[in-house]
Amino acid sequence: MDDCQQMRITRRAYELWQQAGEPKGRDEEFYREAARELNEGANKSNEGNNPALDSKGRL
Repeated sequence: MDDCQQMRITRRAYELWQQAGEPKGRDEEFYREAARELNEGANKSNEGNNPALDSKGRL
């Protein structure tokens, strides 16, 4: 994972943590959720760039 991707995940995790009321001891949970969100978003944008893929991202 490059530094830019890690920084985006960290920023999103911080946003999620703030939205949840800044609970203590749940930093890893928010980091994993942010990584999942950003990875899903990247996968969806990649699918949209390939018209040969069906709705499930298959050729």
